[in-house]
Amino acid sequence: MLVYVLNKHGQPLMPCKPQKARKLLQQEKAKVVQRTPFTIQLQYGSSGYKQPISLGVDAGTKHIGLSATTEGQVLFEGEVKLRTDIQELLATRRSLRSARRSRKTRYRQPRFLNRKKNKGWLAPSVQNKVDMHTKMIANVHKLLPITHVTIEVAQFDIQKIKNPAISGDLYQKGDQLGFWNVREYVFFRDKHVCQHCKGKTKDRILNVHHIESRKTGGDGPDNLLTLCETCHNKIHKEGKEYLFTRKSASFRDASQMTVMRWFIHHQVKKLYPHVQLTYGFQTKNTRIHHGLEKSHAVDARCISGNPLAASSNNTYLFKQVRKNNRQLHKMTIAKGGYRKANKAGRFVKGFQLFDKVLFEGIECFVFGRRKTGYFDLQTIDGVSIHKSASFKKLRLVEKASTLLVQITQRREVQAGSSHD
Repeated sequence: MLVYVLNKHGQPLMPCKPQKARKLLQQEKAKVVQRTPFTIQLQYGSSGYKQPISLGVDAGTKHIGLSATTEGQVLFEGEVKLRTDIQELLATRRSLRSARRSRKTRYRQPRFLNRKKNKGWLAPSVQNKVDMHTKMIANVHKLLPITHVTIEVAQFDIQKIKNPAISGDLYQKGDQLGFWNVREYVFFRDKHVCQHCKGKTKDRILNVHHIESRKTGGDGPDNLLTLCETCHNKIHKEGKEYLFTRKSASFRDASQMTVMRWFIHHQVKKLYPHVQLTYGFQTKNTRIHHGLEKSHAVDARCISGNPLAASSNNTYLFKQVRKNNRQLHKMTIAKGGYRKANKAGRFVKGFQLFDKVLFEGIECFVFGRRKTGYFDLQTIDGVSIHKSASFKKLRLVEKASTLLVQITQRREVQAGSSHD
């Protein structure tokens, strides 16, 4: 691993080897400004020697691949796990606010009636991902003197994916053409027959059932199913929603990527004029031509223009987490009609959620806590270290942040294989 170097004024220089950084620190010619990625700042003036550095960005809706390279060496490589819970959290907040207005509390005027969306508005779940791309590119610029940036974007024709033979005015003639609403179309599609009992209950009242929760699955026809009222009530009462699967795969990620691509480009272009675009088929061709493994970081290396740059097996893994949980009460109502407080104390025995700690020689993060001083410890990639570790065995390494980071060793994968 390399050590990143800043000059006296905080501007990035070329990284150095750990041995040189150790000497600078011992001689008090530099100080540590960041632990992960490990970064030092010089205490004396130095212009430094710089090389052309290309940053490749593999944009995505769930992961971002980053790779900063010179012609012969990879200087920074990592992957970012983005948040995918924003849509569900906003739906939960909306239902809580609606319920609060209907209870016997002080009158609270609805807010949504006097709101106006600004030009260029994006859904919060999409805007967060666009901002995260910009933030990560800015973070790499703080570590290295990047000379140009290449971002891979993608555009998807959802209609063409669903029906490869579509063309011309068929784009304006969807499946729901001629139907009053989605409910009517779903009944017609399912031939007005319960898809669970096939009419055996003799119940003539039909309902539309959400296969996935409408919070995450939406109200599209692919997520809806015709059930008689008897089966519908029985399935929800017994908690057997898992009996059904969607009619087709969700195209949410493809739709979001189509929207995000230009917003990412324009937002980054305002900060760094040395930005250019590339496309997925070019990245794939480069990766296959050089026989490289399939991963977000390797794709980013191909995007940077230096696919054969020498790289170590260690990469940085980032994970974005929420900053605060402002929900005051739990959704379920306890006995006596009381709602339990949802927010636990911020600090427990000096530790808080998402602190990086050292437990028995292993660096991990706090993902759960109890008032008694026991913590659930995990790594970013989901490996459980301990379900109930005592605070007496923990040592604080880094304070909590909305962007968790750890060094991980990339697994060797045969060329031509793929993983998500």
